[in-house]
Amino acid sequence: MYTVTNPATGELVEEIENASDEEVRAAIDRVHSAYPAWRARSVAERAKIVSRAAELFAERSDELAEIMTLEMGKRINEGRGEVGIVVDIFTYYADNAATLLADEPMKVTTGDAVIVKQPIGALLGVMPWNFPCYQVARFVAPNLVLGNTILLKHASICPRSAQAIADILHEAGVPEDVYVNTFAASRQIPAVLADPRIMGVSLTGSEPAGISVATEAGKHLKKTVLELGGSDPLVVLDSADLDETVKQTATARMRNCGQSCNAPKRMIVLDELYDDFVDKLTKHVADYFQPGDPADPATKLPPLASAAAADEVAEQVHKAVEQGATLRTGGKRIEPGAYLEATVLTDVTREMDAYYEEIFGPVVVVFRARDVDHAIELANDSPFGLGASVWGTDPARLRHVAERIEAGMVYVNRAGGSSADLPFGGIKRSGIGRELGPAGIEEFMNKKAIRL
Repeated sequence: MYTVTNPATGELVEEIENASDEEVRAAIDRVHSAYPAWRARSVAERAKIVSRAAELFAERSDELAEIMTLEMGKRINEGRGEVGIVVDIFTYYADNAATLLADEPMKVTTGDAVIVKQPIGALLGVMPWNFPCYQVARFVAPNLVLGNTILLKHASICPRSAQAIADILHEAGVPEDVYVNTFAASRQIPAVLADPRIMGVSLTGSEPAGISVATEAGKHLKKTVLELGGSDPLVVLDSADLDETVKQTATARMRNCGQSCNAPKRMIVLDELYDDFVDKLTKHVADYFQPGDPADPATKLPPLASAAAADEVAEQVHKAVEQGATLRTGGKRIEPGAYLEATVLTDVTREMDAYYEEIFGPVVVVFRARDVDHAIELANDSPFGLGASVWGTDPARLRHVAERIEAGMVYVNRAGGSSADLPFGGIKRSGIGRELGPAGIEEFMNKKAIRL
């Protein structure tokens, strides 16, 4: 079943039957059959349709935000903000399509050549629940402009978001067989990947989901893009205004109730600032992030996406304390609904599970660093390598530390951001490939070399 359950109340709102195997095969037929005609359209025509989609997303911002609040508990203002980023992404690829897809002449040793940028066919997208619109946009906008067709399987708790996105794209002019939403079950994905008509897959989700999809895709030599988990470090070197630094870093961590792959989950603070930072952070988190109705713009801490998610994070906190961590504030489940108190943990050591695992919820883990080298050592001591951030006042020092951190993205004096024109992706166990920016349109592209 695809189910809509209000995480603020636990109320079951809607259930939708999974697609049958026959329906999934029919969906593959549709996106495969639609590919030649979509590819044959001019770049300008595809870009015009994608630009119209951006306009429709903007017009329906409130509607989409309300759906996300109902399905996965996103604060209503954050939902509107998410739709704003979606508009930026569709607009970026529409406005820059001609440049991004222009031929690239080359001089080679024996004469002239040209790189021609072409689509590769029908693609599968497997999308997560934490950013129901934004994650889809990262995959869909560049590939529609490029000329690929798309079979989209959304998260099982987000059927209304999935349908609303499909409706907007079709109204914008995307042919119904070029973008097909399917309520497929996870068990059906291996068969989809085995189908020779599907040329690649993009997945955003958990590490186990990424391993499963990559294994199946590898069996059939399918191009894969994976955006997986993260345990991003946030390194505080110094601060001209510690109160403001605490507020900004706490806000970055608690965004989307902490359910963001590139949220700053590990704060690493130099020794001379550590005690003051932790005291101020603990007070701010306890006082400011109070739970409430996510549909109320005044709410600062919404529920997690599901009761199961809240239970899992509460158990991670409980286990960390059992293993010797210090609970500074929070950590308790709040019912009814999928709420968890905003939490601060310190004194987490390498022997504890919380040191290496990703905590996908409103939990801050703070580490003390003896000096800059120790801070970088702590930052890099992780199986993940999605994003990171460094905070301080000396631009040269910040740049030097940023270059030494092992991550796909490092932000200076901000954390967990995203921009339509900036590549997004990680290294190590955080995934394979890039989305957004020029790199995002190249992952499922045939860069055909023609020797003239």
